[in-house]
Amino acid sequence: MDTDAFIAVHREDWDRLAVLTRTRDLDAAGIDELIALYRRTATHLSTVRSTNPDPVLTARLSVLLQRARLRITGARVPLWRRVRDMLWEDLPAALHEARWWVAGCAALLLVTALVSGLWFGLDPSARSAVLTEAEQRRLAQHDFVGYYFQGEASGFAASVWTNNAWIALQSVVLGVTGVWPAWMLLSNGLNIGLSGGVLAAHGHLGTLLVYLLPHGLLELTAICVGAGAGLRLFWAWVRPGPLPRAWALARAARAMITVGVGLVAVLLVSGVIEAFVTPSSLPAAVRIGIGVLAWAAFLAVMIVRGRRVSRAGITGDLPEEVVGDQVAVAA
Repeated sequence: MDTDAFIAVHREDWDRLAVLTRTRDLDAAGIDELIALYRRTATHLSTVRSTNPDPVLTARLSVLLQRARLRITGARVPLWRRVRDMLWEDLPAALHEARWWVAGCAALLLVTALVSGLWFGLDPSARSAVLTEAEQRRLAQHDFVGYYFQGEASGFAASVWTNNAWIALQSVVLGVTGVWPAWMLLSNGLNIGLSGGVLAAHGHLGTLLVYLLPHGLLELTAICVGAGAGLRLFWAWVRPGPLPRAWALARAARAMITVGVGLVAVLLVSGVIEAFVTPSSLPAAVRIGIGVLAWAAFLAVMIVRGRRVSRAGITGDLPEEVVGDQVAVAA
């Protein structure tokens, strides 16, 4: 198909549709003409996409049809529905898309924490190279637990939430470098391993588990999700597949930003647990159980719900009519 000839033939219809879309008051004849031109332009867009998917023309017709559709239906999606769709459809789909990257990040964090924990726990000279004996005793007997009793619980929750959300968003946004997420996971794993090794060496391993697991399961998983989303963005840049590099990066970025926004809400939950449940007087089993339930709920959204919406064709990207332009890909 000759794109220039196609535009020349149908330009008047598109211009007239644009005029009718902007017209405030339409009589019955104008409404009929608007609907007829909308249907005709939709056919034109389908023809362009199937024969010669020119990205500029596709974008123009997509935006024109979106405006005409809103003019015809007068529909406005309520804000609550947009939020619901993002949390219940787009976010699970984007999480599912990055699941293998998240699993790899979780493995890196876990291995780093275990190896460094065993090293610091079994080698006194390694511990002494980082902390003096007095600092180790203070960490094991007071500082580790005392951290969770700093000031008012609500203020502590807000501080923890903003700090963790900032780290997660940095991982998503700076993940395109391929370096920041890995460095962040390694540093967190080393810190966890150091604390665990010191507490275990001084006979307080149980304290570590009781004060880390209630909020740590969800919090560390969210951190791994942020890192995995960032690395997914990096991989879309390195290996764009059949799409042009800029298109592949933009598509991945839109979905991964959805993950970043969702993680802000997830980390709010973990911050509340860390401030109100972890240091509470509840039995240790109950505190850990609350953390496990929150963690399991998040995994269910990512794995179970994510698989379901992905099979329905949802990717976590913006709707096609919002993105607008398309591009031909290799078969």
